[in-house]
Amino acid sequence: MKTDIHPEYRLVVFQDQSAGTSFLTRSTIATSETVEWSDGKEYPLARVEISSASHPFFTGTMKIVDTAGRVERFERRYGTRRSKSEDAAKQAGAKQARRGTAERKATDR
Repeated sequence: MKTDIHPEYRLVVFQDQSAGTSFLTRSTIATSETVEWSDGKEYPLARVEISSASHPFFTGTMKIVDTAGRVERFERRYGTRRSKSEDAAKQAGAKQARRGTAERKATDR
């Protein structure tokens, strides 16, 4: 292997901003912050928004993490979310309206 081309592989603390938990693991991430860990040593700190402590796949709970107003911006552009039952009712109403139009055309003949 070539020397001096690989990033430094070291112990780093990853702090989950939404869950408030921290993990000590190895990484090559570049950070400017440091934190004192429970063993008394100081390690580089990397702040993350989602980790296994807060992700719905690992926790089993659904939680919307709003980063910089993305959810509100989406809802302003495309409207608020509808439930599946509202969508089904809307589609059933549209089918009924089409059926009524077809029946009126048939009687007009």
